[in-house]
Amino acid sequence: MNIYQSLEEVQKEAFALIQNKSLTYEQQTFGLAKLAENVLPYPEGADEELMELAQEGIVCDLHEGHAPYAPRYVLPDYDLLFRKGSPFLRLDPPQTLTDAIHTLLIFYHHVPSITRFPVYIGRIDKLLNPFIEDEAQAREQIKWFLIQLDRTIDDSFCHGNIGPQETLAGNIILDLLKDLQNVTPNLTLLYDPKITSNSFAQKCVSTSMACANPAFANDQMFRQEFQGDYGIASCYNGLPIGGGAFTLSRLRLNKIALKSQSLEDFMTNQLPTAIHAMTRFMESKIRFLVEETTFFTESFLVKEGFVSLERFVGLFGLVGMHECVNALMQLENKGFSYGKDQEANELGVAIMELIQKEVDAFESKYSDFWNHRYMLHAQVGADQDQGTSAGVRIAIGHELPIYEHLQQAGMFHKYFPSGIGDHFPFDHTVLNNPQAVLDIFEGGFASGMRYISCYAKDGDLIRVTGYLIKKSDLEAYNQGKQVSYDTVQYAQEAINTYGVLNRKVRGESDARR
Repeated sequence: MNIYQSLEEVQKEAFALIQNKSLTYEQQTFGLAKLAENVLPYPEGADEELMELAQEGIVCDLHEGHAPYAPRYVLPDYDLLFRKGSPFLRLDPPQTLTDAIHTLLIFYHHVPSITRFPVYIGRIDKLLNPFIEDEAQAREQIKWFLIQLDRTIDDSFCHGNIGPQETLAGNIILDLLKDLQNVTPNLTLLYDPKITSNSFAQKCVSTSMACANPAFANDQMFRQEFQGDYGIASCYNGLPIGGGAFTLSRLRLNKIALKSQSLEDFMTNQLPTAIHAMTRFMESKIRFLVEETTFFTESFLVKEGFVSLERFVGLFGLVGMHECVNALMQLENKGFSYGKDQEANELGVAIMELIQKEVDAFESKYSDFWNHRYMLHAQVGADQDQGTSAGVRIAIGHELPIYEHLQQAGMFHKYFPSGIGDHFPFDHTVLNNPQAVLDIFEGGFASGMRYISCYAKDGDLIRVTGYLIKKSDLEAYNQGKQVSYDTVQYAQEAINTYGVLNRKVRGESDARR
């Protein structure tokens, strides 16, 4: 979070970007734009206390930049686009499947985000299904729609949703995903066992074992909390349709624990101090975005009603619960471990209760959708996260037997309406029994979980934290070759250093316990 001290410093980084052989032209351009943005100072309100916490690695702004000029995540109302079109883009409401596909592709190009690509492309089965007249023709058109997305949206934080109803379009998409093996888009089934047919849910499991897509969201849980329509965007972020997230910053809880003198010091001093500093920092960025940039006054997305200011929220993220709890147990001279031992898990819950209380005590001028409060988010990881597990997950290498693992995770998912997830690799024994995996998912949802995914241990496509990459792409990038997907760069440290490929592998026998 350092501000550049000299022109020479800026020039040196600019030269490094344009001379980096492993970056594509678009990746270099994006890097140069972020470099220019970061020449500006942080918005007023990023105080010295915040800067000290950032230097200690406690607060992280996830590379949002010093002067955010568009919201981090934007979830347009695509149903409105199909009903009314867009005067700005000179698009009429679609009448055919060809119209619908090209209307979406044109519109996606104009949806900003932290990644510069759309992080939410809608419930694509629901959008396309009404236009299908000839199944064979639709299959060919949707195939090229998916190929276009994968080849032009070079970032698998791009996210589409399907379900909860089974549709012909949904079935076509699942069939094609297996064959195409695309990285983009990330995909989630909005799963409701009362609405989603069992055969469609099993097909989603089988598809996920073939290409790590789709994941499963607990639709009943999200819909109840959001009081209506929502979308899963980016990694697994639940957000309101027609709005999104202003910003996402996060705390590394483990680093707060390591600077604490005792459990009491952590709970009464160090943690509240960090929370208060980050809430003020987030508010300064939101105020700057709303009041000093042009997005909410001039963007056609706002003027034509695809998004509105009142449906954006701030996301308060955190990571490192596993290491935090274990460090605090050591301070108390106790040998209990997070995940395995009840007292350690109960401490984790107590920490979450304190975080929720302190975050809810801060009233944001904006974030109307969530009663002027920030939503908690279990963030998945970033660079310099050595020794820091994603969100409140059990650390890799310390996983529990599957149903114990689900029950432990279920203790924490309720705190994170804006997103939390657990990812499970499976071996080949489940390939002929997708119902076994579906039973695991339903057990997880019954335990209070809100988001689960699976993938095949030996497949090329895997989920890193919440996004997808191909192991073959990472191998090429490690060799200094160019890869079009930005997310390969983000995954390099997670896989090469943090052991994502070493997650505990589950099998059919796990579901029968």
